[in-house]
Amino acid sequence: MKHHVADLNLAAEGKLRIEWAERQMPTLRLIRERFAKEKPLAGVTIGCCLHVTTETANLMRTLKAGGAEVHLCASNPLSTQDSTAASLVQDYGIHVYAIHGEDNETYYKHLRAVLDAKPDMTQDDGADLVSTMHKEYPELLKTLVGSTEETTTGVIRLRAMAADNALKIPVIAVNDAKTKHFFDNKYGTGQSSIDGILRATNTLIAGSTFVVAGYGWCGHGVAARAKGQGANVIVTEIDPIAALEATMDGFRVMPMDEAAPLGDIFVTVTGNRDVITLDHFKQMKDGAIVANSGHFNVELQMDELTAAAIERRPIRHELVEYRIENNRSVFVIGEGRLVNLAAAEGHPAKVMDLSFCGQALAAEFLKKNHGSLGKQVHTLPAELDDEIAAIKLESMGIKIDVLTERQQQYLASWQEGT
Repeated sequence: MKHHVADLNLAAEGKLRIEWAERQMPTLRLIRERFAKEKPLAGVTIGCCLHVTTETANLMRTLKAGGAEVHLCASNPLSTQDSTAASLVQDYGIHVYAIHGEDNETYYKHLRAVLDAKPDMTQDDGADLVSTMHKEYPELLKTLVGSTEETTTGVIRLRAMAADNALKIPVIAVNDAKTKHFFDNKYGTGQSSIDGILRATNTLIAGSTFVVAGYGWCGHGVAARAKGQGANVIVTEIDPIAALEATMDGFRVMPMDEAAPLGDIFVTVTGNRDVITLDHFKQMKDGAIVANSGHFNVELQMDELTAAAIERRPIRHELVEYRIENNRSVFVIGEGRLVNLAAAEGHPAKVMDLSFCGQALAAEFLKKNHGSLGKQVHTLPAELDDEIAAIKLESMGIKIDVLTERQQQYLASWQEGT
């Protein structure tokens, strides 16, 4: 197998972790069983740039069961589990190029290793694979079936490419599926972000002032979990509708300039850059804790903070103290990278079960329908969303009502009246 991983001797540990995650991913397992019988991805080479975790490993197994040859690199160096990467190569026959903590040069070397495999289809987490392909591998675009995108940030970037007529392939925005953002973004990001903060700091959230920058679905989850832990939550927003919703949900809403001196803990979940600036860091109280749970670490002005710091020193695992003016310190988790992956283990497998079902079914959909899809960002078809939800309910032993024929006629008719 073509690979570049830290140590293949870690494979046995990784296999146990992958098997544990699989127990909590029954929906994906049902899809994998169908894929193994039908082989809907036979003959397809799929290039993936995703978090190399145990949950992703079970998606890779599903794609391979469907007949695909799979090449995987890491979308975030700090989320890579070296034992998982080793097991994927050793036990499951997946080409993996990922090492925990790899530098930027190695990161792009791994991206190019995936693209050198000449994939027929790609799966992305942040659009780096697609953007690199457009810049450096334009010849692949002629034969590429399409791509899928897992994140809000990636979808924003891809829609910007489409608006500039720069996007040369169809993309399925798996992130926009209801079974993704309603569950993964809200419940997954909410729980795992708090988990990362607690592991890195062992701080008490109850009674703290907890600032959440951004009130999309990820912000919904983080704010709700912080409130559930007893925090006094402040939300900062640029969208008046989202700001109004946060207000109606019982949170204080204000600009970051006003929130910066008040917060004890800050979490950014916007997908944008410069959300917390150097000026904001300088306004924070001594001992403030700062984390990012959006996508890229550009949400925090880390270069500017590093340059301005009088002293920088590691305090705990993935927690660094920056001493700034007036002898005050701010503490940043995971270098400003995704806190739930840098300081914890990412989303629970139970919620990733839904997201990765969307990735698997999107790959099947692209294979079947790519000839009729325009070179733009498409939403996962609603019927596939419903199929994922139905399989998930079935795996949980939950039954729901079914419309009677008379109810269907009533809903379909404009003549029924009241």
